[in-house]
This record gives sequence, C-alpha cells and structure tokens, in this order.
Amino acid sequence: MEQDELLGSPEAPPAKAPEKPTVFAATINWLRDLMLSVVIAVLVILFVYQPVKVEGTSMMPALEDQERIFINKFIYRWGIGGISRGDTVVFWYPNDPSKSYIKRVIGLPGDQIEVREGTVFVNRQRIEENYVPAAYRDTMSVPRVAVPADHYYVLGDHRSSSNDSRSWGPVHRRHIYGKAVFVYWPLDKIGLLH
Repeated sequence: MEQDELLGSPEAPPAKAPEKPTVFAATINWLRDLMLSVVIAVLVILFVYQPVKVEGTSMMPALEDQERIFINKFIYRWGIGGISRGDTVVFWYPNDPSKSYIKRVIGLPGDQIEVREGTVFVNRQRIEENYVPAAYRDTMSVPRVAVPADHYYVLGDHRSSSNDSRSWGPVHRRHIYGKAVFVYWPLDKIGLLH
C-alpha cells in the first residue's frame, strides 16, 4: 500500500479550469509587452545599432546615395573591437562636427600612407583595393604622411568624388562613432557590408 492510503488522505479536489483573463487584464498585459519592446528598441538604437541614410556618392559602389544602413555604435564605444583597416566607419567631419561622413579606413595609427597617381601605398607597400572599380579611381597623388597616434586615414571608395583624408588629413579616434554593418534599404541590396 502507498503511504497516502495508509494515512487515509481524501481524494484531491477536481482541478479548477483556468480563468480567462478579462479584456482589461489582457489590455494591460499587451501594453506592458509593448512598452518593454519600445524600451528595448530605444536602448538598442541608442547604444548598439543606429539606422542612418547615406547621402552622397563617395562610397559607391559599396554604398549608394539614399541607401539606408545600420551602424554599430557599441563595437567602438565600449572597446569590443578595435578599428581595423578596411572598416567602413561613420564619423563627425573634423572641420565641421555638425556633419557626419562615412569612409573606409585605409591607415591605422603609426602607418605611413602615400598615394601615387591614384594608387595607395601603406608602409611603402601597394595595397589591393578590389572595392574601388577602375571607373571610380583617379590620378591624384598625395605625398607620404605618417598617421599620428589615435588617428585614422580614411578614403571614399569613389575616389574621383570623395572628400577624404587626402584633403583634410587623418581623423581622430574621438570623432569615429560607428561601423557600417548592414544595408536594409533598398530591399534588393539588403545584406552585410564588406
């Protein structure tokens, strides 16, 4: 015999059917979930990913005018990842911090950068730039420059229409606030940036 039977316990009462929430309770739950979603979305946009619109043609063909992208603000702000050569970064334009620019990192702190008739040399070595089609190259030359500590040399991919470090010098680290990571509009270009 089992112990219940020895104790002579009464039969368990029948289980009650769960009560259906009232319309008011369901509305409160829905509003709570909505508010939580909004708070999470705001936190993600403020601290991690921010949607931005590309204005101009300096990063063609990778990015075209009026495309919408997400930038990751968290990766550089909290030191999760360092800025690397080839990253497409968003920064405050050094000569007018009310404007944002987007360019590709070519030179890191301590690098020697030189441009000879449109060909870029980093530390006296020519770099391969498959992201710059022949139609977007130019023949500009820039004498060798050393990238100072905490600065980055940035260039647009559409060299013949880009205002970049060739004109105004390297960008200080404090001006760089995000890395372009994902195109979300137009839908036919949706995907990760390289």
